[in-house]
Amino acid sequence: MATWQKWLLSCGALLLNACTGLPEGITPVTPFSSERYLGTWYEIARLDHSFERGLNQVSATYSMREDGGIKVLNKGFNTAERTWQEAEGKAYFVRDDNEGYLKVSFFGPFYGAYVVFDLDQENYQYSFIAGNNRDYLWLLSRTPTVTDAVKQDFIQQAKALGFNTDALIFVEQSATDTSAP
Repeated sequence: MATWQKWLLSCGALLLNACTGLPEGITPVTPFSSERYLGTWYEIARLDHSFERGLNQVSATYSMREDGGIKVLNKGFNTAERTWQEAEGKAYFVRDDNEGYLKVSFFGPFYGAYVVFDLDQENYQYSFIAGNNRDYLWLLSRTPTVTDAVKQDFIQQAKALGFNTDALIFVEQSATDTSAP
């Protein structure tokens, strides 16, 4: 293999790893149980990014895959187009299946980090999620709404970790269209 090919391969590996890396100062929760995490979660808040822009009634449903990974089905209602959008992906644990640190892919071999940095350990009713950097942040819940206390805890923790909490989008979860399920 030529030197330039080795360099290109190394850069590609570094780039792929960077997308699944842990943001500095953010620690995944332990213990973490994928079995308890499975099922439907509603998106309560997020930072804006292109793949969810304009979506409300957003949810993520997690189920087991035959290969031991986790199937991810994201769904949201595009208010401008008045249509439902879905994306199916897959997730795998990065280090240990007892740690809330996974890599998720919706686009072939490209993965992004899914870091659960806080979780209702008793009942698995809400979770705080980061990506590989401070541009990706979510508050998920088993119900379409959460208490103000949970929202405030999320905002305080995220702000302390360096996220731009002023840019948070609080997702409308009530049906605003007759075609909503």
